[in-house]
Amino acid sequence: MDSMKEEAKCVWIHGPIIVGAGPSGIAVAACLSKQGIPNVILERSDCIASLWQNRTYDRLKLHLPKHFCELPFMNFPTNFPQYPTKHQFISYMESYATHFSITPRFNQTVVSAEFDSCSEIWVVKTQDNFSYFSPWLVVASGENAEPVVPKIHGLEHFHGPVSHTSVYKSGSEYKNKKVLVIGCGNSGMEVSLDLCRHNAIPHLVARNTVHILPRDMFGFSTYGVAMALYKWLPLKLVDKFLLLVTSFILGNTNHYGIKRPKTGPIELKLATGKTPVLDVGQISQIKSGNIKVMEGVKEITRNGAKFLDGKEKEFDAIILATGYKSNVPSWLKGSDFFTKDGMPKTPFPHGWKGEQGLYTVGFTRRGLHGTYSDAIKIAEDITKQWKTLKNKSCCDSHIILLNNS
Repeated sequence: MDSMKEEAKCVWIHGPIIVGAGPSGIAVAACLSKQGIPNVILERSDCIASLWQNRTYDRLKLHLPKHFCELPFMNFPTNFPQYPTKHQFISYMESYATHFSITPRFNQTVVSAEFDSCSEIWVVKTQDNFSYFSPWLVVASGENAEPVVPKIHGLEHFHGPVSHTSVYKSGSEYKNKKVLVIGCGNSGMEVSLDLCRHNAIPHLVARNTVHILPRDMFGFSTYGVAMALYKWLPLKLVDKFLLLVTSFILGNTNHYGIKRPKTGPIELKLATGKTPVLDVGQISQIKSGNIKVMEGVKEITRNGAKFLDGKEKEFDAIILATGYKSNVPSWLKGSDFFTKDGMPKTPFPHGWKGEQGLYTVGFTRRGLHGTYSDAIKIAEDITKQWKTLKNKSCCDSHIILLNNS
């Protein structure tokens, strides 16, 4: 069998091809397994949940309570805290994959996936010249496949290190250094807090408006309170309530250089996917002056930066907390289901299914909670079709390796 694998370059899959072994990909695989549907996961890295394992900082915890972040058919261990750490979440993912006997094909970077209208089959090609064939393709590479590195005037002339949060692990290497953190989302805020705790001097650029909410209120998670109220009250009323309580707990963030959007936090999240920042100590550090909030950057100089308000400061390092993007447009060919930014054109909750056997999971802008529902829908939909096709097939193996000779 090993020699056959070495010779074979074409692989027929009697089940869907799943691109990506993050939480979304393994959730779909688990749901398919529960239905008895074979599948193959192609993963470009050498592990599951590679974003969590390789591109996250050490102090990261889940931003939402664990019951909002569970995958189908398996709860978090009861001894895990309400907000599991990065390492606890990774262990949950690994246990999940083991429990459902999920074994992705690692180091398989997909370079193209295209539907062949003549055979009505998806053809997925990888970097090592393998071609996988299946009637179904599940895009599970996610919203956060590639770091976003913006073009900032003068950045290439800066004398110190410039890094993205995707490679940031800890503030220990920045002790006593002045660090410019560009981006004020959850990553930028948490990295700034981590820098403080390692005696660095972070300067946080807050050019855009952002909602900051307390992580908890009244002894419950803010997200849980919001979702409970949303079942009974209009969305705008829920947002007004959240902002009123937030103002009481955190004060007016405008006083510290952080301006709120005019649209409420939950309405903005549902409409654009822009997530509110959940405060876990950042505001107190901003109030005390340990995190200094700066206006937008005009340009980067050799020794620091010039800002839109006319100020100029020197820095030892720059960290880009500028987020991530989908990479789907780089490899999915001949499909207009995705936008040029790599997101489904059809909004949630109907963006999980395209045409010609194309499915997407992990693109809801609703985190793992959105993954949960879409994974179940995808498995149920494929199951109906697969049973019909199986009745027409006499082959029991779900993977067939075809020689090119």
